[in-house]
Amino acid sequence: MDLSPILTDRRGVDWLIAHLEAEGYEVVGPTIADGAVVYGRVRSTEDLPIGWTDVQGPGEYRLVQRDDDALFGYVVGPTSPKQFLHPPQVKVWTGRAHGDGVETIPLDPAPRRAFLGVRPCDLAAIDIQDRVFLGGSIHDAVYEDRRRSSIIIAIDCTEPGETCFCSSLGTGPAASDGFDLAMTELPDGTILVRSGSDIGDAIKTAMGGEPATEAAIDRAHLMMEAAAERMGRSLQTAGLKELLYRAARSPHWDEVAARCLTCSNCTMVCPTCFCAVVDDEASLNGDVATRTRRWDSCFSLDFSYIHGGSVRTSGAARYRQWMTHKLASWQDQFGVIGCVGCGRCITWCPVGIDITAEATAIRDRAVSGLEDPSLKEAFE
Repeated sequence: MDLSPILTDRRGVDWLIAHLEAEGYEVVGPTIADGAVVYGRVRSTEDLPIGWTDVQGPGEYRLVQRDDDALFGYVVGPTSPKQFLHPPQVKVWTGRAHGDGVETIPLDPAPRRAFLGVRPCDLAAIDIQDRVFLGGSIHDAVYEDRRRSSIIIAIDCTEPGETCFCSSLGTGPAASDGFDLAMTELPDGTILVRSGSDIGDAIKTAMGGEPATEAAIDRAHLMMEAAAERMGRSLQTAGLKELLYRAARSPHWDEVAARCLTCSNCTMVCPTCFCAVVDDEASLNGDVATRTRRWDSCFSLDFSYIHGGSVRTSGAARYRQWMTHKLASWQDQFGVIGCVGCGRCITWCPVGIDITAEATAIRDRAVSGLEDPSLKEAFE
């Protein structure tokens, strides 16, 4: 594989889109819809958010015009590749009564998709979902088929937002792996392209372009360093898992719950949350049965419902479950923290609850000795 980057421009991106479509891929990338940058069908660079950026804050999101024609000059919107790889609702099994048994009806083949403009935080999220759905002894067939049918073209993040904190988690702002192609959009409109797989290398070779100059490569590195310094948030992960486990009875959860609406917005926009529920339906004559999977959220009462009622009846218990799972027990289950620092849960929370601020508050209580004294000793 040739790791030497090349330089192209907007025409090269148009060639790339056309080439992928000719190869049978549906190109999905950033588009403008409903007042936000969202993933949608891309047929040319005209469909990209040219000259737009998104300004974000806790509970705040708005589009603002830039003073240039950047193709990828935005942060992240409320959607991510998760909605295509682990869809909000998908048929997972269909069966038909056949004689004395049941005949399984094959599912439709997974669509071939090329994801264009995937941010490094979302690359990390895809890696986490790979661990969730493919890392164990049993693989999720729906996810596996969609994942294998995908090509990923990443874009380095040069526009971090106020709610971003990927640099503190090592998931950005530069794409390091998990992509077939990766691009860096430079201020002069040229685009640095590098490959990360044999498929990507073949596409890069076909693109042509010019060998990247040392000046262009250095400029890209400087842009990544500047982006890391402009991150609006950070999350201190040292000892966080143990801290959250031992703070299970902290009164801070009640303080968060006083603000939390348990609306589940944070889980719906999160690129790594994977919880789902299945619905079984049968035709009126009983010949055909279908199982459908749809997203669920640990913030709903029904999520923990068992005979006799829900296990987590309070908002405090549900927020504690989400945050502790995301930042602590996820590590025990999948060997990695469940957060990628994209900041979506902060931006799209109606009341602006900030997961980094809540983690800091819990840590501060432990250090000050307001919690279990043994916690204070652990952090001195």
